[in-house]
Amino acid sequence: MSSPLRTSGLLIALAHLPGPRVAVRDIVAALRDRAYALLVVLLGLPNCLPMPPPIPLVCGLVLAFVAAQMLMARTTPWLPQRLLDRSIAQADLARAVQRALPPLIRLERFSRPRLTMLGGPFALPVLGAVLLFLALGLIVAAPFIGQIPLGLAVCLVGLGLVERDGLLIIAGAVVGAAGLALSAGFAYALVSWLASFF
Repeated sequence: MSSPLRTSGLLIALAHLPGPRVAVRDIVAALRDRAYALLVVLLGLPNCLPMPPPIPLVCGLVLAFVAAQMLMARTTPWLPQRLLDRSIAQADLARAVQRALPPLIRLERFSRPRLTMLGGPFALPVLGAVLLFLALGLIVAAPFIGQIPLGLAVCLVGLGLVERDGLLIIAGAVVGAAGLALSAGFAYALVSWLASFF
């Protein structure tokens, strides 16, 4: 059985929040001290599969907003009142969690607390900087498949934070570096192509 402190346990708890609709404020409250980590995972998950615009762009912008707060060493994320008041259907939330659980549970079998200093409060600004770069990469990623390495990297960093596994955080940073290189190559090719018309 997964501990409620593990990623899968936290997601299952989210899926069982009461009511036909779940407000964003209730989701953040349920995450408690893991709010940053789970927000990062939730923003990375949609980008692990081919997704049409503007999903990577939206996830990248929200992730940049969250990462900037980590960079400023805020202990809990601040979200605008309008966003906190928004809600999603409980059935949609439960369906999304159900899809995410199998790969997360498989990953949890290999994850354990190690190199825990990378997930501590002193490392928060550094991780914020890493996630900010990944967010910028998502914003300019090639459509449909360019965001996949970056989405995977974001998920690994988020899971490392939840599981207190510094090795997962390092793996996420390495995958992210590769994803950023691909995004930079795409951006350079796009700019060069546009410049050829002038």
